[in-house]
Parts: sequence; structure tokens; C-alpha cells
Amino acid sequence: MAKTPLGKLKPAAIGMMELPRLDAQILAGFRELADLTGTTSDALDECDIAGVVPASVLKPTDPGARVVGQAITVLNRVVSERRKVSGLADSEAHNLAEPGDVLVVQGVPQISSMGGISATIGKRQGEAAAIVDGAVRDIDHSRAIGYPIWSSGVSPITGKWRVETMAVNDAVHIAGIEVRPGDLVVADECGVCFVPFARAAEVLAIARRLAASEARRLQALRDGMPLAEFVRLPR
Repeated sequence: MAKTPLGKLKPAAIGMMELPRLDAQILAGFRELADLTGTTSDALDECDIAGVVPASVLKPTDPGARVVGQAITVLNRVVSERRKVSGLADSEAHNLAEPGDVLVVQGVPQISSMGGISATIGKRQGEAAAIVDGAVRDIDHSRAIGYPIWSSGVSPITGKWRVETMAVNDAVHIAGIEVRPGDLVVADECGVCFVPFARAAEVLAIARRLAASEARRLQALRDGMPLAEFVRLPR
């Protein structure tokens, strides 16, 4: 059933109401990778795609979380003067999310773009996680409800009066990487990888090959293969 905007943004500020959808088998294939972001990062390298952000830049609130989902995007900007009403409209993105999607927010430093209410809405909508290039707050709450967040900062300063949502489901930039709505997001305790929608199947095929090679090499070490032989194995 088609969704209706909530009226928090002008219609032109919502880039698309429905995401292009990846085949479920592609999503499942990424979830099966033992070394999720490491293998995906290597596959992106082979494809000459810059799409990886380390956990030192986007820190996870839950180091045990592993996420594979498609991006619902939000673009936030600082306002020149403090507002008297909230300028945040991430609720428009939550409203469009389908179960398993990942909220991806281009936020601002030192000011929170997401707190407990937003995390609770995201969790209720079935979102897998949020990625925020900027600050978030109430991370004890998001952890408690099982809504993992990767962010570049944590701050108690609310964005309600200081930040304005400019667009939903349009291109955003996360740590310098362009992310479009529908792109694949994979994240774990090592960092975050963004895979362009149109190349997800290609990246998965390479990741599977790399994972199989890694598994063979690890088994060779467990089997006691002499190092002189091991170093000559194909990668």
C-alpha cells in the first residue's frame, strides 16, 4: 500500500516515496559472510568502489551488532538561528521505511540528529539500525531497545532547535562517501560499508569468492600446513 507523507517536509524535499528493492537473496548472501565488513571492503576494493568507513570514524553503540539493509536517507543542516519549533523531520524517513531498512543520516558535528524518540520510532518501524555522520544522544536507550547506531559523535545537545531536515531519500554524504536511497549498507564492529544499489550483486559475487578463499587458507593453517607451503597458496 502506498504511503502518505506526514507533512513535515515540502513534497519536493522527499526524493522518492519507495526504494528500489534488492533481491532478498542478495541481502541473505551478505548476511552469510562471516567477516561481514572486512570481506565486503575487500570486494569493494576489487570493484574500485570507495564505500568504506572505519569504526574509528563511525562508532557503533553496540559492538556486537551486525547489520545488512538498504538505506533510507536523511539530510540535516545547521540553522543560522535557533528555531522555536523543531526543524527535524526524520519522522518522514521512518514513515517510509520497510522492515530491515537502515536509516542513514547526514548530520552535523556536536549536535544530536537522533535521540530516544527517533530510535524508538525506527525500532517500531522494523529498521535494522541507523548510521549518523554527526552526533546522537540517548544511546543507553537505543542500546536497551536493540536499535544499533553507528555515529561520528555523541552529544546531549538537541538538534530540535538547531538543525533542520532538508531532504529525505535524496543523496547524502557520509564521511565523504555518497550514499543514495536504496544503496546497500553493511555494518559491524569494524565499520560500515556502502554498496551502490546497481553493483550489489557484483560485489556479493566477489565477496563470496574472497570468503571461500579465506576459509580454505584458514583450514590449511588448522591442518598444520607448513608456512613455506602456505605462503604460496593462491589468494
